[in-house]
Amino acid sequence: MINKQRVTPRYARRMVNQVQRGDGTLSSRSDSSAASASGGDSSKESSRCSTPVLDADRTDRLRYKMRRRMESGDHWFSLEFFPPRTASGAVNLISRFDRMGSGGPLFIDITWHPSGDPGSDKETSSMMIASTAVNYCGLESVLHLTCCNQSKDNISRHLSKAKHLGLKNIMALRGDPVGSDWEEEEEGFNYAVDLVKHIRSEFDDYFDICVAGYPTGHPEAHSYKEDLIYLKEKVAAGADFVITQLFFRAETFLKFEEDCRPSGSPCVCVQGYQSLRQLVKLSKLEVPEEITRVIEPIKDNDAAIRNYGIHQALEMCRVLLDSGRVPGLHFYTLNREVATMEVLRQLGMWQEDPRRPMPWAVSAHPKRKVEDVRPIFWGSRPKSYIYRTQDWDEFPNGRWGNSSSPAFGELNDYYLFYLKSKSSKDALLVFEVFTCYIAAQPNRKGHKVMCLPWNDEPLAPETNMLKDELEKVNTRGVLTINSQPNINGKPSTDPIVGWGPPGGYVFQKAYLEFFTSSENVNALLKVLKKYEPRVNYHIVNVHGRNLTNAPDMQPNAVTWGIFPGREIVQPTVVDPVSFMFWKDEAFALWIEQWAKLYEDESPSRMIIKYIHDNYFLVNLVDNDFPLDSCLWQVIEDMFELLQTGLDTGDVLGALNTGDGGASGGR
Repeated sequence: MINKQRVTPRYARRMVNQVQRGDGTLSSRSDSSAASASGGDSSKESSRCSTPVLDADRTDRLRYKMRRRMESGDHWFSLEFFPPRTASGAVNLISRFDRMGSGGPLFIDITWHPSGDPGSDKETSSMMIASTAVNYCGLESVLHLTCCNQSKDNISRHLSKAKHLGLKNIMALRGDPVGSDWEEEEEGFNYAVDLVKHIRSEFDDYFDICVAGYPTGHPEAHSYKEDLIYLKEKVAAGADFVITQLFFRAETFLKFEEDCRPSGSPCVCVQGYQSLRQLVKLSKLEVPEEITRVIEPIKDNDAAIRNYGIHQALEMCRVLLDSGRVPGLHFYTLNREVATMEVLRQLGMWQEDPRRPMPWAVSAHPKRKVEDVRPIFWGSRPKSYIYRTQDWDEFPNGRWGNSSSPAFGELNDYYLFYLKSKSSKDALLVFEVFTCYIAAQPNRKGHKVMCLPWNDEPLAPETNMLKDELEKVNTRGVLTINSQPNINGKPSTDPIVGWGPPGGYVFQKAYLEFFTSSENVNALLKVLKKYEPRVNYHIVNVHGRNLTNAPDMQPNAVTWGIFPGREIVQPTVVDPVSFMFWKDEAFALWIEQWAKLYEDESPSRMIIKYIHDNYFLVNLVDNDFPLDSCLWQVIEDMFELLQTGLDTGDVLGALNTGDGGASGGR
């Protein structure tokens, strides 16, 4: 949207090109029959968002997603972002990916900033931002790559790294010169067409490639017609689709689209927008007089500028969509969300589909496409789980096996921007923070608690089904960090607990995970004897003292689904071995992300350290999912036993020697 300092309508078009071979057939980069080979599903369901589905195959690529949407007549949108300058900006941007990804973009793209060390491992680099979007946010992503100040070998290294990180799409650009004039790079490329040829030569068909087009001609081209020839060369060299420069009038694009047809490359486009100031500076275009005439009198009124920008964007988008020649819209967000989301909502394109392909956030990394089962412990920290399993050669598919030593990576890099908690000292005070989080109420200083170290987002709708019971137990010292209700055959389309393809049914065992004192655990262990074998438990402290009644240390499926024409899918389990790795992380979060908010020896820090050193981490599973959950009664019985004043004895000590029928040790 137009904002005095930020956003104004920018319209950039996308083209999907059908590249003709000499024999008149379509090349593999645009073969629509290959797209339909995935089962002939051309509906919005198969491609509305970038998250992989249960049975993704080789056609789960951006060009085929575009093709399916075009053939089905479903409009799409995509979003562009730039790398922030600071680590805190990176944290905020990743959170924005999660929020804006919920609306269903077909893809996002990340710009390449030569001055920001874009190919490095810095948290603010273009490479790392794009990698995080793919691996940790599950978003189909396009990484910009420019020739500017880069040798051929350096570009190859960037591309190899992008492939290793799971990036599959490149926008090949010449790039803007660092100074006023373009300087040739020795052993480098001076034109985008050379970069496209290099990518195809070195990486064959691995990457989907897009290139730039200019509806009014490139500012440095001698003529509009000459620039069309350059565009055709890039397409012939191997480009899959084209991103055009911005324009202000719909007729500008429609003429450009018409002029591209004689080239043998019929195309479809996507539009976008960016700030007026950046637009004039970077694109070297003139703002139409009818726009400047409206803006000038209101240039100091941010709200008026924004509203005008939204109005202009909506008018342009509607004209282009109604033309029948534009299947989607592309938005240059300037790393902001409000204006973009408002335009998409008014267009009816912002579709927050409550159904998920899995109960957990899915990575878009190609090698994780087969993954369909995870331990439930990382349910509220999926980015951490992906980080700790990033070096796995294979991922569980079908079921979680009994592994004696799963190779979970260490989690000692708490500075990693995609793992940083958004908690603050104002939000995290003392014990009642858990209750305030569950109740979504302000704490004693009036700050609303929106996250915990173990839960980096507000409560999920599913957890709200347990809100009253969770609030009760947290006020009494059972500090819950993970839970799920029992579900017996809800439709997979259920807006709260549904996941997977339509036409299926989902099931869950009631699950509860919490920290609590050793006194409570002593009473709990006595109570649990009368609930066996219905209730399985795992109880562990920071030192690794582990008590469980899990039979033979086998994993226990706690979520599964049944779908037409498929085997049973079992996406979450309680696994005794994995629990010991999660234990390390769960206890460390007390110190690394909570206690460190306070000064050494401060009362708050001492309380948190006491909990870390003395409390136990407990998980409970009620296996009888068709019945009402008994877990709340288990907790109530524990409190009643404590209130009787009876000596519960040192059950923990007895069990440590193997008495009582429970398994001890790690």
